[in-house]
Amino acid sequence: MDHIVDARGLSCPQPVILTMKTIKETNSNEITVLVDTDTSKENVIRAALFKGWKSEKVQEVDDGYEIILRKDK
Repeated sequence: MDHIVDARGLSCPQPVILTMKTIKETNSNEITVLVDTDTSKENVIRAALFKGWKSEKVQEVDDGYEIILRKDK
């Protein structure tokens, strides 16, 4: 089951905290993170990379960015 972290409307460090919490608690190999600022996007990608996850895909959506994180095997 894929997990979605909707961190739109939240300022840093909340998007990173929510993403790290999901990474810690999930058994999934994929997480979708929704953010609405460049800063949140960059911080989430950097924090996920530190935990062994990579940004598989980053795309602009109407109200920000959709980040697909995949666990490195």
